[in-house]
Amino acid sequence: MHSTARNWQPADHLSEPAPGVHHVQGPASNWVVVRDLTGFMLIDTGYPSDRELVLASIRHLGLEPGDARAVLITHGHVDHTGSAAYFASTYGTPVLCAAEELAHVQGKEKHQVTFGQVMVRAWRPRVFRWLLHVIRSGALKAQPATQASAWDGETLRNLPGRPEAIPVPGHTPGNSAIHLTMAGAVAVGDCFVSGHPLSRETGPQMLHPMYHSDPAAALESTHRLARVDASVILPGHGPALHMPLADAVAALRR
Repeated sequence: MHSTARNWQPADHLSEPAPGVHHVQGPASNWVVVRDLTGFMLIDTGYPSDRELVLASIRHLGLEPGDARAVLITHGHVDHTGSAAYFASTYGTPVLCAAEELAHVQGKEKHQVTFGQVMVRAWRPRVFRWLLHVIRSGALKAQPATQASAWDGETLRNLPGRPEAIPVPGHTPGNSAIHLTMAGAVAVGDCFVSGHPLSRETGPQMLHPMYHSDPAAALESTHRLARVDASVILPGHGPALHMPLADAVAALRR
């Protein structure tokens, strides 16, 4: 575990921006714990090296990791799937994603920034620091969630928070946001973020184009989110946002 993670304590990085919805900011990637009277589930799981932090955040809430009813994956990048295989193999936790993303999550396909795209920018200090974190986070040795399966509407509705999946392709082919209908919150993963190691900005913003499999489609498909009734936004990078989702989507075009 690298130095940033060693200094990480769940109490300092965990918030409850909506009832039963706990947004956890990891050293470089976030995850969400959703709980109600039926139990709890996870949305995304950080980098591979974040495993102990994910487990600590769950236990900090008085929950046991093995009791998770499901792990939902917004998309198959390693900073979101880092502990998915561990939950599946250790606890038998169902790992679920969109059908269009299943091959990516299972490790049969790759839709990610390439080594060449990073190296031509590595002279920039922010890119170099991000690259070091990726290497130290265990990203190069990550285990795919081969046991993952595709979600369907009925399965999702029976999970804590009654989530609904919203396809937002472009970042990856099967990239999705997850609307937590009972809480008026939405986990947007990397559809857009509120901060990132490569960015000097805060607030709603698109990731650097090199992270998207189709940058134009990634921006265009965020229009689908503008129709969602949510005022708590849970990004995969950066702090939670308290604003109407339609306003956040509009800000992406400014």
